[in-house]
Amino acid sequence: MIKDPSKLGEFRQSQRPAVHSGKILQLFFTNLPAFVNCYCWNYIYMAFVVGLLSGVVVGIGLIVVFVKSENARSIHRAALAETIASLARMTVEDSKKLLAPEHYPSWLTWLNAHLTKIWPYVDQAASELIKASVEPILEQYRPIVLSSLSFSKFTLGTVAPQLTGVTIVEDGGEGITMELEMDWDGNPSIILDIRTRLGVGLPVQVKNIAFAGVFRLIFKPLVSELPCFGAVSYSLRHKKKLDFKLKVVGGDIASIPGIADVLESTIRDAIEDSITWPVRKVIPILPGDYSDLELKPVGTLEVKLIQAQGLTNKDIIGKSDPFAELYIRPLRDRMQTSKVINNDLSPVWNEHFEFVVEDVSTQHLTVKIFDDEGVQTAELLGCAQVQLSQLEPGKVKDVWIKLVKDLDLQRDTKDRGKVHLELLYCPYGMENGFTNPFSSDFTMTSLEKVLNSGDTENSDSVNKRRTIIIRGVLSVTVISAEDLPPTDLMGKTDPFVVVTMKKTGMKNSTRVVNENLNPVWNQTFDFVVEDGLHDMLVVEVYDHDTFGKEYIGRCILTLTRVILEGEYSDCFPLDGAKSGKLNLNLKWKAQPIYRDS
Repeated sequence: MIKDPSKLGEFRQSQRPAVHSGKILQLFFTNLPAFVNCYCWNYIYMAFVVGLLSGVVVGIGLIVVFVKSENARSIHRAALAETIASLARMTVEDSKKLLAPEHYPSWLTWLNAHLTKIWPYVDQAASELIKASVEPILEQYRPIVLSSLSFSKFTLGTVAPQLTGVTIVEDGGEGITMELEMDWDGNPSIILDIRTRLGVGLPVQVKNIAFAGVFRLIFKPLVSELPCFGAVSYSLRHKKKLDFKLKVVGGDIASIPGIADVLESTIRDAIEDSITWPVRKVIPILPGDYSDLELKPVGTLEVKLIQAQGLTNKDIIGKSDPFAELYIRPLRDRMQTSKVINNDLSPVWNEHFEFVVEDVSTQHLTVKIFDDEGVQTAELLGCAQVQLSQLEPGKVKDVWIKLVKDLDLQRDTKDRGKVHLELLYCPYGMENGFTNPFSSDFTMTSLEKVLNSGDTENSDSVNKRRTIIIRGVLSVTVISAEDLPPTDLMGKTDPFVVVTMKKTGMKNSTRVVNENLNPVWNQTFDFVVEDGLHDMLVVEVYDHDTFGKEYIGRCILTLTRVILEGEYSDCFPLDGAKSGKLNLNLKWKAQPIYRDS
């Protein structure tokens, strides 16, 4: 036993086995290759794993960065393309809102300066051209109180118009179309030589002319020789302002009652008819035939004015007496007017009109609803427009259009009602495989009209006439109704439906379904129709009461669609009701009248 603790270390050293230092070195150097080999492989393995993981991470990072870069680039390019497209669609009015006059392009100032320089030559050529174009129109619109109407002097003066905008319109590469917006406060010298039926001659001066509008120039066709176009056509694309005054040379025109108003109306009509688009004047530059550039009708627009709803009441006592005015070109002989419906804010006209179309890409149908005031001027209730380019040729389009106060306003928050139209655009040359349901052959209601019509058509046309629909049988299936408004105190309704042919007054009624807001009838009624394209189907829903019936709502349908399609089913909202829809099935069975060849 060791009693001295200081000797404990020595004792422990003495207990260890004795190892020679040389053996230790021998063992170390003997196992050194294996040791080094194991250590290197571990290091290589670890480096490989670390490198692989680093490569994957770096690769994924590069991919993410590349994808984000491409997405950002794509978004930037899309935004740039949208901006460029928006700039391409900008009108002159849009540019004026963005740019002050001092920031207008310098070339526009340059163009106005050069126009001022060459204006004396333009005045001489344009004066003769306008005089030759407008004078025949003036004679055409000459008031009955005048025996003659012509120009004794016509010059545009010394003040050149100022161009405020230039736009290039794409037209498929066949030519170049340029629109020039201009303002003109000129000093022309225009004297009209008029002679009344009483033999009195009056020289009338047109003065203080102020004009603003857009002229369209068409350089077409493009050719290889100078000046690189064969002819130029000009037209007044849009008239914004036209003010002028009339003065009898050496007197006052107001001293002759009615002459001033008649002359002013005649001049405005002549301008509208002579140079307003789509009318265009063609000036040949190089020898050739340019008759294809002149204005030509390209088709007809058939319009069925069905009804209007929710019109504004302009009368203090009673309701408005609405009538409609329709036109494509605002000329007196091209405008058509419906009959007046007295004391009704939801009138039903069911009238058919036909218009000539000259340019389907730019023209539109205008509908104006007026309140008839008797001897006083009719008051406008609302107006609407339909672009003819939105119509599919040969296909009837049924539209409801919201009425606005002014067609130039972008928005009209006030509810002025809406108008219901059926439209059919029929291009010329579309006879093969297409039959116009509104044509005169279709609207005949008697055998006598067919037999009395001249046999001037070819054999194909005669064969078409042998299948013309003159009359037929209309089958109306009242299927069901949905979400009818409650009319009883218990929140229920006892509905039934009355189906009426408007022209003949034939009626049929369904059974009453008690206490049901979603009734099902599935009842079919047949009507013999003598004039399908001019008759209407009126479907009214009533609530059955012990002491009578209560009106809920109605839907009014023309028969055009069912005549063309043969049969269809649809869901129609109830007019005049807070809610509710009516499910109907209509089927047409034609009864043709044949004409012997």
